[in-house]
Amino acid sequence: MASTASRPGRVAKLPPRERILDAAEELFQGEGILRVGVQAIAERAGTTKMAIYRHFETKDALVAEWLRILAADYRAAFDRVEAEHPDQPREQILGLARFIAEGLPALSYRGCPFVNSLAELPDRSHPARQVIEEHKAHQLRRLVGMCAAAGLSDPEQAAAEITFVLEGAQVSTQNGSVDQVGDRLLRIVEGIVGR
Repeated sequence: MASTASRPGRVAKLPPRERILDAAEELFQGEGILRVGVQAIAERAGTTKMAIYRHFETKDALVAEWLRILAADYRAAFDRVEAEHPDQPREQILGLARFIAEGLPALSYRGCPFVNSLAELPDRSHPARQVIEEHKAHQLRRLVGMCAAAGLSDPEQAAAEITFVLEGAQVSTQNGSVDQVGDRLLRIVEGIVGR
């Protein structure tokens, strides 16, 4: 979603459902899912709890929708690199790595929303957790397909390694344990693709 720099003016123009999602994203990212109540979301969105429940049956449904939107952003990144590098699967893989590397500096101090949400939602039957698991499985399948198209000898293993590196880079950025994370990420992925 858009920057919060001009948030009040921008948000005031949004329809109620989008204002609610915008407020939920800001609060969930900044404070976590469990710490944020529906009243806080309503206040941030400039609406009422009743309005939230008109658009989302439960807070869990709101969390799941927020994560669906984030997952769609990642699918769009896959689509973009495929469109930018048609019939060049190695470049597509490197494009995904660049997408993650370039986004690392903008990661909030709280880090990856998918990882954080998994930590807050241990119940595998939670609707938001199911969104995350489906998203991650879909992402891995697409990456395996790219690795196979690139002619890598063991596409499943290469995709797993790349996934570990992409996700580890986000966590390392969050905790500050490794310097030059983006550059290191790109070199590692280049090494995997170049084997």
